[in-house]
Amino acid sequence: MGALRLLGGELEDSRQSTERLLAAAVLIAAGDVERFRSAVRLGRADWRDLLVAGELGDEDWPHVLDEELGPR
Repeated sequence: MGALRLLGGELEDSRQSTERLLAAAVLIAAGDVERFRSAVRLGRADWRDLLVAGELGDEDWPHVLDEELGPR
């Protein structure tokens, strides 16, 4: 998805896992395009808010991600 790739590039300076940031946007969207667009705007404004809204803001984020999307 082009929007995910663009967002990942924009958030590289955050020094956070790109996987974590993009997964937060996907989790927030839950299949809804408007919610995805909102998540992208949120990430552009502040990547920390994106992680919190996507429930990936805590240290257990790898476990949460595995539970939501399945293990790698």
